[in-house]
Amino acid sequence: MKDFADRLRGIAVGAAIGDALGMPLEFKPASSSYNLLTEMLPGALPAGSFTDDTEMALALAESLQHANPLDAQDLAGRFTGWYQSHPSDIGISTAKVLRLIAQGTSWQDASQKVYDSNPDNAANGALMRCWPLAVARHQNLALLVAETRLQSEVTHKNSDAVNAAILLNLMLRKLILRASSTPPRAALRAAIVECTKQVTLSEEFLLAINLAPMRLRDDLKNTGWALHTIESSLWAALTTQSFEEALVQAVNLGNDADTTGTVTGAIAGAMYGLEAIPARWKDLLHGEYPLRSGRLWLTQDFIDLADQLSNLPMEA
Repeated sequence: MKDFADRLRGIAVGAAIGDALGMPLEFKPASSSYNLLTEMLPGALPAGSFTDDTEMALALAESLQHANPLDAQDLAGRFTGWYQSHPSDIGISTAKVLRLIAQGTSWQDASQKVYDSNPDNAANGALMRCWPLAVARHQNLALLVAETRLQSEVTHKNSDAVNAAILLNLMLRKLILRASSTPPRAALRAAIVECTKQVTLSEEFLLAINLAPMRLRDDLKNTGWALHTIESSLWAALTTQSFEEALVQAVNLGNDADTTGTVTGAIAGAMYGLEAIPARWKDLLHGEYPLRSGRLWLTQDFIDLADQLSNLPMEA
């Protein structure tokens, strides 16, 4: 079905586009609502470059294509290889875990040790990279949940950090599988209602999700906390009427703009599909993975990846 493939491709391309659009706004204050960035601009990287959010998602996709069902040992090895290639950006929690693994600690002990040192740290590192599993496992709910949890726990053990990733992939699944007659925003609202019942979320997290579309822009903190990323992304997707408008609103919140761009891009990509993503953004998207390999990824490569992931067998 054309709509079906368009949504799957929209997730992959949308996530990478959101990452690249948000890249120059990362760590900056929110843009003035009268002067929003709408074009790919250079920042820490050249204009159109994706960042660690997409690089780690590609490591997950690569691992899933190599070892099916997902193998945490293989995934941890790929994450660690990426870390040892000196990425331009990496989350604090993720870096701590991968540093320990690189020193010889098992991924289980490394992840547990970092969690034990700061158990309340619900960072968005697992959330930002989880979308390949929604593309690959949308037809198998149990496997989608189990593997999203597994990929999260390789670096993030906090329950909100893990459950935020599971929630996102459950919502993406509902958006992928929805009837073509269901309007995008109505489909997202229905997905939120259904999927929040399938995940164990803290009262604070659930309240933030339910109030997201009613929040004032100035009240959105958009930090590296998974709750803030989900909140900002749902606000952007529910208060706009196109892929482009949702992405522009999301990344201009600043702070962790690339990750909110990634998550919003995946959601809006599932809502509106690949065809709705502006050509001027698709034309500029690029990045290298594996790092230092010379392997360049462009928009067509993300389209091909979505097709490959969606055709993976449910188990080897």
